[in-house]
Amino acid sequence: MSTKILEEIIQAQKQGHARGIASICSAHPDVLRVVMQQAAQSGAVALVETTCNQVNQFGGYTGMTPKDFTVYLKKLADQARLAPEQLLLGGDHLGPSVWQKEPADSALEKSAVLIRAYIQAGYRKIHLDASMKLADDDPNRPLPVELAAQRSAFLASIAEQTCMENGLPFPRYVIGTEVPIPGGAQSTHKGLCITTPQDAQQTIEATRLAFEQAGLGAAWERVLAIVVQPGVEFGDEFVDDYQPERAKALAELIQAYSGLVYEAHSTDYQTRQGLQALARDHFAILKVGPALTFALREALFALASMENELISDAGSRSNLAEVLDNAMLQAPGYWRPYYPGDEQQQHFARKYSLSDRSRYYWGDPRVQNAIRALLTNLSTKSLPLTLISQYSPLQYAKIRSRELTPTPQAIIDDRVRIVLEDYEFACGM
Repeated sequence: MSTKILEEIIQAQKQGHARGIASICSAHPDVLRVVMQQAAQSGAVALVETTCNQVNQFGGYTGMTPKDFTVYLKKLADQARLAPEQLLLGGDHLGPSVWQKEPADSALEKSAVLIRAYIQAGYRKIHLDASMKLADDDPNRPLPVELAAQRSAFLASIAEQTCMENGLPFPRYVIGTEVPIPGGAQSTHKGLCITTPQDAQQTIEATRLAFEQAGLGAAWERVLAIVVQPGVEFGDEFVDDYQPERAKALAELIQAYSGLVYEAHSTDYQTRQGLQALARDHFAILKVGPALTFALREALFALASMENELISDAGSRSNLAEVLDNAMLQAPGYWRPYYPGDEQQQHFARKYSLSDRSRYYWGDPRVQNAIRALLTNLSTKSLPLTLISQYSPLQYAKIRSRELTPTPQAIIDDRVRIVLEDYEFACGM
């Protein structure tokens, strides 16, 4: 897993080329399979990232440790015939986020174990994020930038030490954090605070000083990006589109730093032109996750609608949408804090929200059984072009031009691939 692609992107950016890379933030096997297949076909590098909440030494919400996820991902890569040098793993928001309710000593000790586990598992792009307040920090004032930088430097020292002790290649680092929460804003749309050039510069300089004071000058040379808020976000029913003029000063600032670009989170649902403008303005690492599983859900719901028309016996249908909703109702922790409103509004959001909290439930055994029933039911029938046109019009056009086979799995994969193709276009890949 080489970081060579990252160095190439920085070099291209500094030469005035709008190069970038999509950072895939999803653990869904169907999404990752399509990502791997696409990279294998195009010769590109698949950058896949996991957060400290998804994957950690205690399993995270995926139930996987960093080593588990690496094994899982390599298996998918082998099945897609993706060369090892075409796969790069990144760790996102690595730091004390999971343990914010604990005192600093305890939270940072667990963060150090987290960093070691990620490095030993083969992750080579490491986002150091110590921006959150811990239990014994002053609750009445913002966390000082200098303290966050010192904690990030401590975590970097753990990564460097782990590499030296295990004879591993040193990673590339990302610093900073975005203003909105990871994974999409709350449903209430209150507008965005774009990172100011002054704040971005303060983060860069404070972190550089903290690295130097910790004897990490060589590690600082491998810091490749800073996470900022360029003015992109999404929630239940809205998307904040990138407006280049609003981020002009921020885009100009990074040009003064020869080895740095920006990383933009929550770029899901941006237009192809918006993504291209982000890459042009030095937001070279574009994170995407919910948009991919949202596309997957759209395809599965479309197929379920076809199933309703083709399978006359209601008891034999998969009833996928109902099964998924029941799974969400029985374990509401992943969606209830994000979906306010009355019962009808919440029901609608569980199915159709752009925040796509349903992505946490696809691994539920009952949902998996429903998907298998859906695909089995449809495999016994030839999908009529009329139904494909009705429920999957983009795939209908490709089937008519013989670019796509009229099978359920091909329809699912193509819906996900459309999202990836926007990023490939924008990143000059």
